[in-house]
Amino acid sequence: MPLPINVQFNIVLYSILSGILIGVLYDLYNIVRGAKVPKIIIMVEDILFWIFTSLAVFTFLLYMNYAFLNPYVYVFMIVTLVIYLKFISPMVLKIELYLISVFGKAIRIVFKTVIYPVKVIFYSISGKK
Repeated sequence: MPLPINVQFNIVLYSILSGILIGVLYDLYNIVRGAKVPKIIIMVEDILFWIFTSLAVFTFLLYMNYAFLNPYVYVFMIVTLVIYLKFISPMVLKIELYLISVFGKAIRIVFKTVIYPVKVIFYSISGKK
């Protein structure tokens, strides 16, 4: 029995969104991975990344379209991923780097603000200046 058109549309839409999700996760992975690490560590990181990504995409598809994994779902995910990496990824990468720097700065400020009273109390107890 063929699926209704709205269900097919949802399957295609969620396939496209899962391709974009894979692209965003891949951009974040490239930021986190670093440059000068041994090849064996890169291989382990790659394997762990693709395991995590496959679990995330499967969970997303399971939740959104009951995990209809037809061949065209894979085709739409791959086509969307290629388009994302070719055209959208440079812009998203800049935004991700900016957000990471902003959040990093905010975390440093909060950490220094919280740790300062502890330092003052410690130095007053120990008698150091």
